[in-house]
Amino acid sequence: MSNHKSNIPKSEMEEIAKELGVYDKVKTNGWKDVSSKDCGNIVTKSLEIMERSMKDNEK
Repeated sequence: MSNHKSNIPKSEMEEIAKELGVYDKVKTNGWKDVSSKDCGNIVTKSLEIMERSMKDNEK
């Protein structure tokens, strides 16, 4: 990941990284070794989770 501050909670990013199979890179060398494609997938997954949560709260 870049040097920019993320608005996604660290615990959520790590959980999604585990689901996507890239957490070993994070654990070993930090976010700098995670490709931009994988970072984009993490953001996409986080947005999906947030949208699902918002829909559930509307019910």
